[in-house]
Amino acid sequence: MGIRYATREDVKDALDSAETARNNTKIDAALDTATDTITGLCHRTFYPELKTVAFDWPDPQSPTSWRLWLEQHELIEPITVTAGGVTLAVDGLKLYPQSGPPYDRIETDLSGAAVFGSGSTTQQTIEIYGLFGHRNDEATAAALTAAVPNATATAVDVTDGSQVGVGSVLRIGTERLVVTGRRQLDTGQTITDDLAAQNNLTGLKVGDGDAFAIGEVVLVDTERMLIVDIAADTLIVKRAWDGTVLAGHTTGATVYSPRRLLVDRGVLGTTAAAHGNADTVTAWQPPGAVRELAVAEALTTLGQKASGYARTIGTGESEREALGKGIDSLRRQVYRAFGRKGRIRVVAR
Repeated sequence: MGIRYATREDVKDALDSAETARNNTKIDAALDTATDTITGLCHRTFYPELKTVAFDWPDPQSPTSWRLWLEQHELIEPITVTAGGVTLAVDGLKLYPQSGPPYDRIETDLSGAAVFGSGSTTQQTIEIYGLFGHRNDEATAAALTAAVPNATATAVDVTDGSQVGVGSVLRIGTERLVVTGRRQLDTGQTITDDLAAQNNLTGLKVGDGDAFAIGEVVLVDTERMLIVDIAADTLIVKRAWDGTVLAGHTTGATVYSPRRLLVDRGVLGTTAAAHGNADTVTAWQPPGAVRELAVAEALTTLGQKASGYARTIGTGESEREALGKGIDSLRRQVYRAFGRKGRIRVVAR
């Protein structure tokens, strides 16, 4: 599965859409399209990727052969840099802009000994191995509730599913993973009081309220509920969530939550590895406006598909496709904030 700038759950929440395989497939396809659209709009990828990129030696006729422009290969962090087969000390290089990543050029320190040597050829003689992309913004999402025993396991169990969705890019240790699905997992909790099938009964009593998080969805019998608040050992919930049917529940019923994550292992240049119980799970955070635009683009695609691409507003000469002014404004906002502008070159004669 490709990397996306929003999760399936982000779109489903906006749509108030029930969890069905048919809807999931449509939403996933719309998000793939939205991500491609944003990448094209901004002329950059936002996610962090470990890789090696080779560059030609700077023009030997140029007075700035100590400066290497990275062009579209924006850099978050260099790990090793070689030029003409010689390894350069990273701390002997200057990264620009000085405000921090993404870096668009590297210069050798003119007061030091490091130089961009060409070796036997100027072609692709400089190699940078490092973390490329826009920025590596992460937030702690959960912890593992069981060890991941090897590099081939395709499911991980976590303490909290509220911060993770299908499409999330996670990191455990040095390995990055992308979430491809979620499954219900026994939370180890049961309800401690009966709960009748009434919408206004929103207090779900459990053994330990600290075992849950606001924003998490729980499953009791066949009814899903969204946790909107927690008061001691009472979960304040929205009943009949995600297209499920309101139902009565009796004391002792097991509480489940989608904390088992199906994952693709070792993505974005990392290597799959074993991980220990209670290891921290972090989630990569795309820029907020980029995430919002991905959701908006996906919603627009889904709406147009549902109408056979015939959604229009106005009549007569004023009739036009119903793409909405709101999304146009959001596109402009994202481009102003994150669009990568072309670098102007001056050719000397």
